[in-house]
Amino acid sequence: MRKVTIPCEFAVFGLDELSAADRQLVEAAIAASERAYAPYSNFFVGCALRLADGSVHIGSNQENAAYPSGLCAERTALFHAGAAHPDLAVEAMAVAAQTGGALLAQPIPPCGACRQVIKGVEERQNAPIRILLYGADGTFVCQGVRHLLPLAFGDEALGA
Repeated sequence: MRKVTIPCEFAVFGLDELSAADRQLVEAAIAASERAYAPYSNFFVGCALRLADGSVHIGSNQENAAYPSGLCAERTALFHAGAAHPDLAVEAMAVAAQTGGALLAQPIPPCGACRQVIKGVEERQNAPIRILLYGADGTFVCQGVRHLLPLAFGDEALGA
């Protein structure tokens, strides 16, 4: 047997320590969380993307009584940006969540399906996405989904 260590590196910032552009992105994610449709879970998630042209695009989770028919904030934002701006790379994304009318103290990471979609976007654009996970107690920042999904399934597994 041998052990393998896979590094997952994050920096943690207070909101006031973020650059103006990153703070704007986090604030857009927080605002997007207020637009979520979450009558079943009462878990409101927002995502904001900054594209290569500097524009910011948002998504929020959208639930449905048939639970698998809903969609997470991250995929809502990524799919919209990909459809509306297929030639613009996603440079950064911020995610924020709230429940009971209060923002979460700890950052919420994307679910496994969203991590896989982020991986696919990074592969298509051949560049990592800077990911900011907001929590009232600190924003976790990493350079690419590999820090959230270290053993990712991607193009290389398909021989692409």
